[in-house]
Amino acid sequence: MRTYRAVNLNVLWFLIALNVVIFIIELVIGGEPINEVVDFLGLTPDELSQQPWTIISSMFVHGSVWHILFNMISLYFLGSFFIRATGEKSFLAVFFLGGLAGNILFALLANPFSTGIGASGAVFAIGGALAVMVPRVPVFIFFIPVPIPLWVAILILFLFSFLPKIAWQAHLGGLLLGLIAGLILRRRRRIYYF
Repeated sequence: MRTYRAVNLNVLWFLIALNVVIFIIELVIGGEPINEVVDFLGLTPDELSQQPWTIISSMFVHGSVWHILFNMISLYFLGSFFIRATGEKSFLAVFFLGGLAGNILFALLANPFSTGIGASGAVFAIGGALAVMVPRVPVFIFFIPVPIPLWVAILILFLFSFLPKIAWQAHLGGLLLGLIAGLILRRRRRIYYF
């Protein structure tokens, strides 16, 4: 007999709401493409020693409506699945460690005067962990009308990291952390999903 426990998604909703509120503040302040919010919270490698909080805060800043929309939709679907599979603590650990790993790789490999923003590193960490834990789960991605295995979806989305103005370093760092986390969580929990 299979039992289901109630799943609390409050942590996930809080992270999504925080991203949205910060984006609204960005819109109110204005000043595209870089405004005071992006300048204060975004990660610029050359300024990291003067603004150390940006190694975390940059995960909550986005550059456009499409940027935040894509990240938050991905975070919701991947995050809600991840929380159901592993719980809130593991979700928060992978989210923040993945975002941190992505930002560290961005700080090390990107142009030191560029500014990195967005939750993509953290989202790729969640996706990478799930791709290891449940690789064959069928999912839909925006532009493909048929379900594909989760690991293929994550790979396809990662390939878009190499388009101009996308911080591939942050995506790669998050993805690598997620893959490692997925291996650890899969061994620890011994839960297999199809």
